[in-house]
Amino acid sequence: MRVHVTGLGVTAPNGLGVEAYWDAVLEGRTGIGELTRFDASALPARLAGQVLDFAAEEHVPNRLLPQTDVSTRFALAAAEWALADAKVDPAALTDYDMGVVTSTASGGFEFTHREFQKLWSRGPRYVSVYESFAWFYAVNTGQISIRHGMRGPSSALVAEQAGGLDAIGHARRTARRGTPLVLTGGVDSAFDPWGWLAHVSSGRVSTGTDPGRAYLPFDTGARGYVPGEGGAVLVLEQAEAARARGAHRVHGEIAGYASTFDPPPGSPRPPGLRRAAELALADAGLTAADVDVVFADAAGVPALDRAEADAITAVFGPRGVPVTAPKSLTGRLLAGGGPLDVVTALLSVRDGVIPATAGTTDVPDDYRLDLVHGSPRGAAVTTALVLARGRWGFNSAVVVTAVPD
Repeated sequence: MRVHVTGLGVTAPNGLGVEAYWDAVLEGRTGIGELTRFDASALPARLAGQVLDFAAEEHVPNRLLPQTDVSTRFALAAAEWALADAKVDPAALTDYDMGVVTSTASGGFEFTHREFQKLWSRGPRYVSVYESFAWFYAVNTGQISIRHGMRGPSSALVAEQAGGLDAIGHARRTARRGTPLVLTGGVDSAFDPWGWLAHVSSGRVSTGTDPGRAYLPFDTGARGYVPGEGGAVLVLEQAEAARARGAHRVHGEIAGYASTFDPPPGSPRPPGLRRAAELALADAGLTAADVDVVFADAAGVPALDRAEADAITAVFGPRGVPVTAPKSLTGRLLAGGGPLDVVTALLSVRDGVIPATAGTTDVPDDYRLDLVHGSPRGAAVTTALVLARGRWGFNSAVVVTAVPD
């Protein structure tokens, strides 16, 4: 059964809404800047991809504001925009025919740490009753499903940066098993002091101070990534169900998906990213020759960039396929990163252009990558492979393809 993407919603550091985000990507307009959510002046890393122009009260009902973390507010807005883009009125559909599958790596970080502070400084009577669920990894799935009356099969997945692609893969499986419409994607935000220290403690965060040069995937000057917040939500529908309701537009098809796990340290087996890519292509019934562009995980850490370059060249050959990492304009969004890359891939298919990897200027020759950088590249794009890696060994891959008119 084919599963089509009929709606897109984006909350990204460099643009709210699909077209604002896409314009920023093509123009090379970054969403990375000095962290302003709290005073980080004493910390070694101070740049972040923040969503600065999001007024929650304009997108979320007042009754939900006291019970939601910033990440859930982003998710609710993105879901609303995705449904509007698909021209879906949930009230006109059967509630058990609609499901929700989302991913988050950090849950309601800012909300729960604020309540912890109340607990420690003032006592349990001052802790919000909403703390019982606002922190939880499944809260975005729950809030979206309640808001739109979606009572079909729903899930939440946690696999850090790979989790967003896992959510899309599971949503596709859910649709194939009989649920006509599934909202899916990922959103994250962890920019309170505890959340920021969790990022920095990974040892992978860039300490650069120039927003245009701090996060340089596949560059000789790569020294880490910049954390970001936000993500994307997509409407997935069974192809027949979309046609039956008269869907006005199909952005593309989720044609393939796979996930793997790296072997333990010291194992002679290679990392699992290559296998995830190959399995996703096999699931789509495609070969490496069919792929027009790869949206890379792009860790921005030299050893991890090299490992990904090796995986890509093992599948496609040296400089065998254009590779790009537009997340250099937003930072790494944890579970929101993969879905945002899927949206970007679908827009590349729509407009026949591969966005550039901003900031990167000097790609090591021995990476053997055809990295698109400097400026976008015009190309006929019908098939894209999106890769993501989560900490501790998670790997995921999604194949998106054009759908003929």
